[in-house]
Amino acid sequence: MDISLTDREADVMQILWERGPSIVSEVRDGLTDDLAYTTVLTILRTLESKGYVTHVEEGRGYRYAAAVQQQAARKSALRHLTSKLFAGSTELLFAQLVADKNLTPKEIRRMRELLKERPDEE
Repeated sequence: MDISLTDREADVMQILWERGPSIVSEVRDGLTDDLAYTTVLTILRTLESKGYVTHVEEGRGYRYAAAVQQQAARKSALRHLTSKLFAGSTELLFAQLVADKNLTPKEIRRMRELLKERPDEE
């Protein structure tokens, strides 16, 4: 499944992934931006129409929950980024990450460990 999120949608999904099923006001309270209740509701309805969120009735409103896993969204976003900005090359993406001067020695060590754990597929 290809998961495509706008920045606002990603912010809302992050709240649902972190907090679990939430009503609109709880999602709104978790956001860093002060959005109107109706704006948050519109975002949740849009996410639901895309199949990324579900809801159950609760009182006079709804409790919304993520219908896609955070890891699936990350993989989809990374595939999209790799395709659009790195000509589909994971090697170019990785090279950019390694060349980034903001990586800590700990992060570089962890990348090396992950590469060692990966079996050769040639």
